[in-house]
Formats: sequence, structure tokens, C-alpha cells
Amino acid sequence: MQEFFSDGVRLAFLDFAPTAADRGEPILLIHGFASNHGVNWVFPQWVKTLTSAGRRTIVFDNRGHGRSEKLYEPARYTPWIMARDAVGLLDHLGIARADVMGYSMGARIAAHMALASPDKVRGLVLAGLGFHLVDGEGLPAGLADAMEAPSLEALTDPTQRMFRAFAEATRSDLRALAACMRGSRHAMSEAEVATISAPTLICVGARDHIAGPPERLARLMPNARALVIPGRDHNKAVGDKTFKEGVLAFLDGL
Repeated sequence: MQEFFSDGVRLAFLDFAPTAADRGEPILLIHGFASNHGVNWVFPQWVKTLTSAGRRTIVFDNRGHGRSEKLYEPARYTPWIMARDAVGLLDHLGIARADVMGYSMGARIAAHMALASPDKVRGLVLAGLGFHLVDGEGLPAGLADAMEAPSLEALTDPTQRMFRAFAEATRSDLRALAACMRGSRHAMSEAEVATISAPTLICVGARDHIAGPPERLARLMPNARALVIPGRDHNKAVGDKTFKEGVLAFLDGL
């Protein structure tokens, strides 16, 4: 992987050239909590899907995740800071404007990026996150405690167990994830969401009980629509065919 520095923090990334005729429309992908670029985007074939459609595709590991630097202070994981990381990567690569897609926590980061740096975002895909972007729910605060529990077996809450098992499967730094969870739970106000002018697609699985309703979030935004992914929950929606087809159609229409 390649590396760059954002506010002194080392971040790892990959930059994939299109395998079909280059459309000149790069896309930046931002992964979710306890995940990394490979689990969220490479293994589910998102990079292949997008590069095959003629799109330069950039993926990176968020601070505290994957091969990027681990930090242990919650204040260093606010969505605004993590959004600056994403903008800094585009600047590092000399990309003036890109489409941006985030999943779950990555969608929260992408939304903050679109709010703070609207000139950098051509089109926006918020996936695995609906109205909980606004009401402050979504991934429960107890996930930080789950990361700090002595073992998976010590946990009884199903959501805590699911994310702790996922974090262990991705060989994540549990202490860094606890700090990230405590620092990144920032809700946007309805007024802030209403100022996001980029064309937006909000994609949520029909069985996703973590994201919140996508339609309700879309109604707050001036140029957004919702895509419900049939039969999928928060985890299984990631590589879904309907999800991919919907995103490609959305991007083609920009």
C-alpha cells in the first residue's frame, strides 16, 4: 500500500486505475467501523465493479484501522477530522473533485466531507446509514465497551458480540477502535443535512436495524433519493448485487 500524512497521521491507501475506458470520474471509498479497505471494498468486489465501469477507484484505511496509524484519544476521531483525512487524500493525489461513497461510519464521514468541502464532492453515496445520521443513533455507544471487554465470551448483547467478533476477525486494534467509537459519534442537525447539495443516493438494507430509514434522511436533502436493498441486513448489504447496480446507475446519471 501507499501512504500519505494527514495532520501528521500516517494513512495507508490504494489507487486503482480503471480497467475499461477511463471516464475521468474518480471515486473515493470510505469504509466502516472496525473494517478496512479490503474487507469493505476489495473482497466484496466493489473495486472490480467500479474499475470495470471505467472509474479510477481510491480506497484507504481510516485512522485507527487496517494499516493506518493507530491513535488512542477519542478527540482525534471526530467525523470532521476523519473527513479532512479523506479530503487530504484527494489533494495528495491531485484530484480536484470526486464521487464519494461511504459505508456506515464511512457514510457519516462522507456526509461531513460533503458538508465541509462541497467543492470536492461530485456525487455522494451514503450506504449503511439512514436517518441515524441525524438522530444520533446507529452504532451504539456500547460498542466502545465491547472493544474493551476482556473477551468475546464476556459479552451478552448481540450487537456488541457481533462487532467484537468482526473486529477480532479483521485483526483490529481494539483499543484504537474504542477511542474511535467514542470520538466519532457526532450527529448532524437537520439544518446541516439540508445544506448538502451534492446529488446523493442513500442505500440501506431492508433488514438493517442499525442505519435508520433512508427515505426519512433523503427527504431532508435537496437532491437525494433512497435505495432499499431487499432482504439484506447491515452486514450482508455490503456486496449485494442490487446495491452495486443501483450505485452504478446513480453515478452514470450524474
